[in-house]
Amino acid sequence: MKTNMRKADVKKQIVALALAAVFALPGAALAADTKFPLTPNSGSMEFDHLKRHYEIPNFRIGGKYNLDADPESWRNGGEGGTTLESLGAGPLKVAYIAVGTPKRNDRGEIINAVIVNTFYSGDSTNMYNFWYDGQPGNGFSGGAVVGPGKAIDTNRYYVVFLDALGLWGTSKPSDGLGRKFPSYSYFDMVQSNYRLLRDHLKIAQVEVATGVSMGATQSWVWGVMHSPSGFVKAIMPIGGTTASDGDDPIGAWTFLLAQSAIESDPKWRATNGNYYHLPVDQHPKQGLQFMWSRLQLTGFTFPVRSATPWDKIEREVFFWEPKGNQSAAWIARVKNEDPVDFWYRNDSGFNYNINKDLKRIKARTLVVHVDTDMWLIVDNARKSAKAVEGAVFASFPDPTAHYAVFKAPNVLKDTIKSFVDNTFTTSLPGIAGASGGGGGAQAAVDKPAGLAK
Repeated sequence: MKTNMRKADVKKQIVALALAAVFALPGAALAADTKFPLTPNSGSMEFDHLKRHYEIPNFRIGGKYNLDADPESWRNGGEGGTTLESLGAGPLKVAYIAVGTPKRNDRGEIINAVIVNTFYSGDSTNMYNFWYDGQPGNGFSGGAVVGPGKAIDTNRYYVVFLDALGLWGTSKPSDGLGRKFPSYSYFDMVQSNYRLLRDHLKIAQVEVATGVSMGATQSWVWGVMHSPSGFVKAIMPIGGTTASDGDDPIGAWTFLLAQSAIESDPKWRATNGNYYHLPVDQHPKQGLQFMWSRLQLTGFTFPVRSATPWDKIEREVFFWEPKGNQSAAWIARVKNEDPVDFWYRNDSGFNYNINKDLKRIKARTLVVHVDTDMWLIVDNARKSAKAVEGAVFASFPDPTAHYAVFKAPNVLKDTIKSFVDNTFTTSLPGIAGASGGGGGAQAAVDKPAGLAK
């Protein structure tokens, strides 16, 4: 009986392979004669009209953040960083989509914000599509997460979906600077969005900072940078990491192989990645296809991959000289992506480690992870949770591996909603057998000392 159930689960999850490009759904194709920008403003262009932008003059990118210093000293980015203006470009641009009900203090500042950071290759429109009530992408997440009465209730909260520096609606290498663009860090992503929240949206405090995958990683950084001041009251990283350098060999390996795949393209090697003077059809897009193919081998569990017929899965297998349906998923996808943009994204991942800074986190913390994640290993997430005083850890298995992060708020709905609403203190709601939990697989919660079982 159990064996049959597992086989049924695997067959059910094969359907999800059609959504393997979920990390950034393709936007509308650009005109053939367009030089800049080379990529669309949004990952899901059907929601581009909802996106808003904000410019931050003289923001230093790629500098060092002295977390022991007064935060005002890195208000404009890290020490020694480079401004885009100094390179001949315009000010740093950030982007967002806001929904929900703002609640304001006597100074007119918003005090009930929840922020949703975006994943590795996505943006605010992607997360809006997957999580906001009534959108076509809700099914991938097992239902809506944000909306009236949902786990993140827009009747109670002002919810801001954020882009991240380096892709889509934010400043990025493919805007024209190419490899002259400063190398950026997750600290830069978070601090630039802090300026958006504080200066533009007039947010005085963030009730919860959350996100999935790299969005969860940013949530950790929000806790390190902005919970000591009280600006961020709670963090809820879902499938993120606190290190992807040599402290996590799998994470480091993943990012370095992704960079190497991009660099393997003969057109990249011939230009050293300086190809913007060439027509778009001569850009090193095959290296980017190779990167996605390599990542997707372990994007789902091996039982899901091995149970998928070859004529379906070859769409995601890289071929230098594809025929028929070979590499079709990635050929279509990279039409709206730029290799240099992703080279920088991978570089920011490889140079990331905040393990020694986790003790700085003063926010309420719920760490959520997928037991079967083959990219970001669950034991590392559990170890990070133990480094934060009072943190709670919750996990569950799922055949879709890392991609299950998107549906985690529905798998663990009671726990996550009660955390967001701050309605549990001495005990946690039960979550065994939660709906959508990987075919009935049980989730597990690790409680800190002092919480009743």
